Amino acid sequence: MSSHASPSSAVIVPLTAEHADQVLAIYQAGIDEGNATFETTAPSWEAFDTAKLPRHRFAALDTNGAVLGWVAASSVSDRCAYASVVEHSVYVHPDGRGRGIASALLKTLIECTEAAGIWTIQSGIFPENTASLAVHERAGFRVIGTRERIGRHHGVWRDVVLVERRSPVVT
Repeated sequence: MSSHASPSSAVIVPLTAEHADQVLAIYQAGIDEGNATFETTAPSWEAFDTAKLPRHRFAALDTNGAVLGWVAASSVSDRCAYASVVEHSVYVHPDGRGRGIASALLKTLIECTEAAGIWTIQSGIFPENTASLAVHERAGFRVIGTRERIGRHHGVWRDVVLVERRSPVVT
């Protein structure tokens, strides 16, 4: 997929190892805020790189080449029945929020996954993360339901809202 400018004036490019330090720092910032993931520390680049599908990960760069945000997808299952279903994460640097970065990243991910024949993108979002729920709704995701008390986070049981987007063009 070629680079293109988004409405936020960021450029969306394939996420590569050259973005690793900034991507992991943005991930850690989201972790530190407490409403992004059950993770408590960002993984190593090697673990991140191995877990994310190479064709379905992108970075939003500012005019100086700094990473403003990223999106990446992982396989949901190794079972062939789930071959066209992915789970994604999207994170935006705290200084880049409110500029349409997450929307631009999700749009690029949707275009890329549909071109690859992927019909479902899903994610689990803490209900307290209202900004993420809103950006996903604007991108065409729907709430499937709430997984109540699905996991402990810092000793507290947390709910997760399961959202998905079904492609209207991939059948």
